[in-house]
Amino acid sequence: GQFVAVSVGGPTSGLLLRRSFSIHAVDPQAGTVEIVVAAHAAGTTWITQRRAGDVLDLVGPLGRPFPVPGDGGAAVLVGGGYGSAPLFWLAQVLRERGCRVEIVLGAASADRLFGVDLAMQAADAVEVTTDDGSAGTRGWVSDVLPHVLTRSAATDVYACGPMAMLRAVTEVATAAGACAHVAVEEAMACGVGVCMTCVMPVVGDDGQTRMVRSCLDGPVFDGDRVRWDAFGDGVCRVPDDAIGAPIVGGH
Repeated sequence: GQFVAVSVGGPTSGLLLRRSFSIHAVDPQAGTVEIVVAAHAAGTTWITQRRAGDVLDLVGPLGRPFPVPGDGGAAVLVGGGYGSAPLFWLAQVLRERGCRVEIVLGAASADRLFGVDLAMQAADAVEVTTDDGSAGTRGWVSDVLPHVLTRSAATDVYACGPMAMLRAVTEVATAAGACAHVAVEEAMACGVGVCMTCVMPVVGDDGQTRMVRSCLDGPVFDGDRVRWDAFGDGVCRVPDDAIGAPIVGGH
C-alpha cells in the first residue's frame, strides 16, 4: 500500500515533479524494490527507457500501508488496471496469516490487465472482468464483487485503482457488511506533503470533513470515510461542509 516517488527526466530535464508508484514487491536480502510502470506520457516513458545499471532518484517508502487483520478470516483484493500492482504482496502477507484470499482484476480491455498470472499464484480464487469482454466477465469489477463477497464471506476488501472504481467497490463492500480499504490514485507530485496537489475530503473520527493529503494520511483510507460525492468530471471539489471551505455567499 505504500509508494515511492521517482524523479524523472534526468538532472537537466524540465520535468520537475516526481511520479508516484505503488510498491509492487521488495526483496530485503537483495536490497531491491519493484514498481510497475506504463509509458503514458514523457515522465513514465523516460522511466521505461532506463536500462540495467542506470540510477534512479527515488524517495520511499512513503504513505500509510494497508491495515492487516489478525490471523484467519477471508479477504477480497480488487485491482483496476495497473492499480493491481501492490495487491500481490498484500495477498502473500494475508495468506501467511492464514487468511483466505480472493482477487478480482478488472480493466477496460485484456491488454490493460496486470498480474492475472500472479493472481493465480497468490490467491485462492481469481475473477477477471473487462469492459469490452475481451477477457473474463464482460463488465466492471463491481458487477462480480457481490457474488465474490457472498462466496468468500470476506470481512475486508482491499482495492487499488481509479477513483470511480474505488467508490463502487466501497458501496458494494459496505452493503455486504465488509470494510473497504482503498488506495487512492490521487496525483502526488512531491510525495512528502509539501505541494498540496493530492488533497481530498475525508471524514475524521469526529464526523468532520477535512481536506487531507493523500501522500501523508493515505494513500490507503477506509472507503466509508472518503467523500465520494466530491469527485466528478476528473476533479475533486471542496465540500461546503468541510472545515476551512469557502463560506457560501460570503457570510
